[in-house]
Amino acid sequence: MKLLYIIGIQAYTLLIRIFSLFNPKAKLFINGRKNIYTAIAQKINPAEKHIWFHFASLGEFEQGRPVLEKLKSRYPAKKIVVTFFSPSGYEIRKNYALADVFYLPVDTAANAKRFVSDINPEMAIFTKYEFWHFYFKELKDRDIPLYVISGIFRESQAFFKWYGGFYRTILKSVTHFFVQNEESQKLLKSIGLDHTTINGDTRFDRVYENAQSPKRLPLIESFIDGSPTLVCGSTWPEDEKILSVLPEKYPNWKFIIAPHEIHESHIESIEKQFSVSSLRFSVLSAPDQKLNAAPQTLIVDNIGMLSSLYQYGNVAYIGGGFGVGIHNTLEAAAFGLPVIFGPNYDKFQEAKELIALGAAKSISSTGELIDAFDSFIENKHAAALAKKYVDDKKGATDQIISEITKSGRL
Repeated sequence: MKLLYIIGIQAYTLLIRIFSLFNPKAKLFINGRKNIYTAIAQKINPAEKHIWFHFASLGEFEQGRPVLEKLKSRYPAKKIVVTFFSPSGYEIRKNYALADVFYLPVDTAANAKRFVSDINPEMAIFTKYEFWHFYFKELKDRDIPLYVISGIFRESQAFFKWYGGFYRTILKSVTHFFVQNEESQKLLKSIGLDHTTINGDTRFDRVYENAQSPKRLPLIESFIDGSPTLVCGSTWPEDEKILSVLPEKYPNWKFIIAPHEIHESHIESIEKQFSVSSLRFSVLSAPDQKLNAAPQTLIVDNIGMLSSLYQYGNVAYIGGGFGVGIHNTLEAAAFGLPVIFGPNYDKFQEAKELIALGAAKSISSTGELIDAFDSFIENKHAAALAKKYVDDKKGATDQIISEITKSGRL
């Protein structure tokens, strides 16, 4: 199985190289890892100890960020290294002020040995998932503690199958698991891993903090001008297709579309579908911009505003549910917005819980979208339920910091 793992890593890298010839994200993946050790040598003193945080992508960064920032606040002299697997995380957070940020070199024995030597971690903290055999083994061999925070496991994963022996050895390198729910703890215990703590999801701490002091956006305030507003976050074409019927049906509402991908062809596609008085944010924010008419739909053609946009909404639609899975529902719920999303939410515990509370609805068609939207327009109590859900779930960060501190490793 180890041989198959190595072959799989090599095959994945080869495919990414091929895709990089015509796919911008794949190109970033490859180019970002060129001369990686030179970049590390320019920033990192290997004689100094570092705390290493690894994130798959931007979502995991925001999830683990409260732990990183609380550690840095408590131990300001500690140096931190952050790595990303995906360009969508690295490219947005590469200039993060509290850490030196790099792409994670592909998981090979040679890379793991050199990378761990170069950054000299006193501990490593991985958020939610990404379990790399050679990196984990290298940390264990060097007796460097490795923590998984906001972990969540499902019975369908290879770790818990009869053929999953190799993958179980990867998990055995972890010093302690901080997991989101009882099911995850039971699954880990079933394969002999008892060093676990159920303490929830650090995303609740992050979104709660964001909702307490959001960045004010005067242009958005001007666009809304007191109208009720639906904020549509991280949408994909399948989402936009059904959302496009709403502006004409609800002329007194404003609609903000913040798509997951902002390349030109996608923005143009949204403009065609939302033909009822739509405007790009880049046009709205242009110097001395004067509008002939008040637009009803605003298309956000940049990255980084979404978490602040929700403060101006009354209801939120979260994209991704017609694809591999929904995006972050908690950012919206923290501001007291009931949320609507597509049918693919089974892997997201918070989505299930919000539905059970009456603060979220899953839809599969335009008709169901309209019914859900109408129900939240009429049910003002749903907003309070969404906000209370987030408020009641915060606190995981302090528990993690406490446990790591008690270990005596800091």
